Amino acid sequence: MRVLVTGGTGYLGSAIVQALVTRGHDPVVFARHATASGLPGTLVDGDVRDTPAVASAAAGVDAVCHTAALVSVWRPDASEFDAINVGGLQSAIAAVRLHHTPRLVYTSSFLALPPSDSPRPLTANHYQRTKVIARDVARRAAAEGVPLVALYPGVVYGPGRTTEGNLVARLMLDRLRGRLPGLIGGDRTWSFCDVAAVADAHVAAVELAAPRSEYVVGGVNAPQRAIFEFLRDARGLAVPANIPYALATLAGAIEEARAAVLRRPPLLTRGVVDVFRHDWALESTDAQQDLGLRITPLREGFERTLASLS
Repeated sequence: MRVLVTGGTGYLGSAIVQALVTRGHDPVVFARHATASGLPGTLVDGDVRDTPAVASAAAGVDAVCHTAALVSVWRPDASEFDAINVGGLQSAIAAVRLHHTPRLVYTSSFLALPPSDSPRPLTANHYQRTKVIARDVARRAAAEGVPLVALYPGVVYGPGRTTEGNLVARLMLDRLRGRLPGLIGGDRTWSFCDVAAVADAHVAAVELAAPRSEYVVGGVNAPQRAIFEFLRDARGLAVPANIPYALATLAGAIEEARAAVLRRPPLLTRGVVDVFRHDWALESTDAQQDLGLRITPLREGFERTLASLS
């Protein structure tokens, strides 16, 4: 199959491209700097905000994997989140409608779903707000007959670049370099999912004849502090203490004010603190049954991640 991957140079997107090649498919990598990526397949430079460019790249493909997103906690211009996270999905939907493409696999996020301790999704920052909006756009499109399958990955981690999409590796690196003063919500539950397993689930969603319209793609449900308990055992580093939420919120407000003046990313935001106040356990039985999702043991995944940082 020939498969267009938007955001194909990103952390998860590039893993999906490699998984497609491994399974014998022909990827078309669409990203702003695709031709400089060195990835396999047909490389197309473009921006998901440019709907005609997405439609052109989608001509003749058998499926579209829409992974492109602005994954960040802050931008000087908040409208970028809407244009990329919502507008980009709308571009992909328009391309699929135009070409009558048989399958659109959309990468959402666990942050578009309610936390496990709340009945409603949060909108703690612009990334989360726009992923919630995009979730509703995807659901409406599916109800209207677009062959769309939405995947909701948990905290994706593993070897790779330490981008904002690879939070676990970034936290490990910060701890190894002595730049992590404490934990915010260290006892709150996350669902840790290995990047290769998530990529394989995307490919399975492309291949499956009659998939469900949505899948939660999680992993091991464990407290955030499990990252640092692993580093304690592996490197002898003490587990950082929890920072009180009130103090973290104050620090986030100060950082946001600094960012507004200097136009530079804050080290912490109040929205991040709000996310870290909640539990994000996920139930992935459907993805295990239909997509063959593998749940990677936490220590095994953390070991690979740490080795990639050394």
